[in-house]
Amino acid sequence: MSTPPTHPRIPYGEADFRRIRRNRWLYVDKTRFLRRLEEERYAFLIRPRRFGKSLWISLLENYYDRFWADGFDATFAGTDIGQDPTGEQSRYVTLRFNFSMVNDKLETLEREFETYCLTELRGRLRRHPDLFPAAAVRDILEPPSISGKLSELFMYAGDHDIPLYVLIDEYDNFANTVLAYHGAEAYHSFTHGGGFYRNFFAVLKGGADRSGGGLERLFITGVSPITMDDVTSGFNIGKNISLHPDFNEMVGFTAAEVRNLVETYRDLGVFNQDVETAMGIMGQWYNGYRFATAAETDLYNTDMVLYYLDNSIPNRDVPEYLIDTNVRIDYGKLRHLLVAGRQLNGNFDLLRHVIGEEQVDTRIQPGFPLKDLTKQENFYSLLHYFGLLSIRDVRGVLSRLAIPNQTVKRLMYGYLRDAYRDMEVFSVNLFQFEQLMLRMATEGEWRPVLEFLSEAIARQTGIRDYIGGEKVIQGFMAAYLSVADYYVFRSEAELGKGHADIALEPLVARYPYLQRGYLIELKYFARRGRLQRTESPRRGEPVKDAVVEAAVGEATAQLKRYLADDRLARQFPGVRFIGLIVVFHGWELVFCDEVQ
Repeated sequence: MSTPPTHPRIPYGEADFRRIRRNRWLYVDKTRFLRRLEEERYAFLIRPRRFGKSLWISLLENYYDRFWADGFDATFAGTDIGQDPTGEQSRYVTLRFNFSMVNDKLETLEREFETYCLTELRGRLRRHPDLFPAAAVRDILEPPSISGKLSELFMYAGDHDIPLYVLIDEYDNFANTVLAYHGAEAYHSFTHGGGFYRNFFAVLKGGADRSGGGLERLFITGVSPITMDDVTSGFNIGKNISLHPDFNEMVGFTAAEVRNLVETYRDLGVFNQDVETAMGIMGQWYNGYRFATAAETDLYNTDMVLYYLDNSIPNRDVPEYLIDTNVRIDYGKLRHLLVAGRQLNGNFDLLRHVIGEEQVDTRIQPGFPLKDLTKQENFYSLLHYFGLLSIRDVRGVLSRLAIPNQTVKRLMYGYLRDAYRDMEVFSVNLFQFEQLMLRMATEGEWRPVLEFLSEAIARQTGIRDYIGGEKVIQGFMAAYLSVADYYVFRSEAELGKGHADIALEPLVARYPYLQRGYLIELKYFARRGRLQRTESPRRGEPVKDAVVEAAVGEATAQLKRYLADDRLARQFPGVRFIGLIVVFHGWELVFCDEVQ
């Protein structure tokens, strides 16, 4: 017989609120937000993938559905709302839909949608036979479409004073898949005109608008505002609360909540990592999300924190892989945003720019249809909703958006690599490259890494159209240097009253044997004839081209200042940082050496 755990189970991957509470698994109490949410009868919330949206939907169902009334006290015992309920608890008949459950095969999509919705509707009616007798159920289910069935339900509920609460999770899941893999025309076929999905939302709007319509409350979640704007011509069913500061912390963990989790498991004797070290790692890799300009709190991704804890308990080292693959937005679902025909489009240039700069000032748009995604502010807003950019500051009417953490930074560099490879612009053997990066990290053999990339650039002509300027070279190199797990990758790292182009900081908390870090200073010259190439001279060999020589001198002075910054020694005791000078002439590497 197995020994029961001495600590609350980490509910990684769990989204059933009742099961979590009944089994006394870990739960970070967010129930206080129910009071504020009740002020909004019809609400729409956008948050990134794996951020706790489904658990929140489950919480709403358990709190409001009369079917769960008998177990209410046990489910909500000890929570904020359980100690002081709103009076609306256990009052409603909830209809709960999760559209990630719909088979998204295009040829059968409408039939699968109808079948899924019918199953959910029939099950909900069956739960409340005292409110929906057999004759009423027959009348409600008689129309051929789910839109017709819902219309009958709303009418019946309104006539019989039955309050309905509709909950929709992953509302845009199959729509995004169709858009990504079948294109805009297929997507428009059901989100515009008389499309079945547009009709579905039209019925919801009718139930909400009509006096005595039965639909008293509505809560919808997803990852993007695009589909909602398309199926409703703007979210006019209710209120988009995605950018409202009151709901910034409704899903996601605050730093205080994460620290409390770590200290709780430490005190229970099952977490033996240093608390500050663990908080530092999770802060770098999982923190940094902010969803409202007026909010002051950054949030951790809930899935990532639970992943870290689940892989650390009982008393294990830092997880071998810090990135949970479940948080990754599949490149295939972004491809349609970046590609037109067989060419990388303007959105790709915007993505490449924001990755290189790591921030952008823009106005966050609350909603926009698919046809307007080519507008710069809409594309950046979409990256914000996806969790790839997050609010860092407010500049007048503009928000400064930045890449929130190391996990997202690596994912975005991965999207660049995928796009280059997909469009046959540039690709390398990543397995071979990772072996070179391992030798760079453990043995200090950095030259093969840079020569491998430079030779690939010179050999593959497709990349040359994208090489133009130091930032482009820097971003391109970053896309590959960020592959290795051994380093925390930083661009424009602030050191020595300046900014190092690239810093590779050894992840010593995970790999304590690493003794080397790297600072890389890049210089670039546009093609202007042929330079007297130095062939990456050995130490002491003179640089033959005056322009290159001047660049090398400038880079040397910069790196010496950066390397002298005492923050490196304080933060990385026992680690030797190596300064590398890299000079490109167009796509040619004309100088590469270690600063002395």
